[in-house]
Amino acid sequence: MTEDPKNMTCAEFQAQLPELVGSGDDISAHPHLKSCELCRQLLSELETIAEAARQLFPVTDPPDELWTHIEQAIKIDAEKPEEALEAKSSLDSSPPDLAAEPA
Repeated sequence: MTEDPKNMTCAEFQAQLPELVGSGDDISAHPHLKSCELCRQLLSELETIAEAARQLFPVTDPPDELWTHIEQAIKIDAEKPEEALEAKSSLDSSPPDLAAEPA
């Protein structure tokens, strides 16, 4: 294996690519990429794929009142364990049909 990143083969660079990308560092300035069009193109394509994947599942913040609702539900469950069990078992017995089309 080549120690000097400038003299790294494509196979060596690509073997390190997951670690380089996972580090969060900007790897576009990596010495191997400066001299290798093939690996620059590979990195560009991987970045395009990663961006498209992020857009498929955008990160959204939950509504501000979510934790308040969760806390209230926990308090109700703690105060009325029998009713909570009945409510839970009714939810467990009729799972939503996720494949159904919206009305």
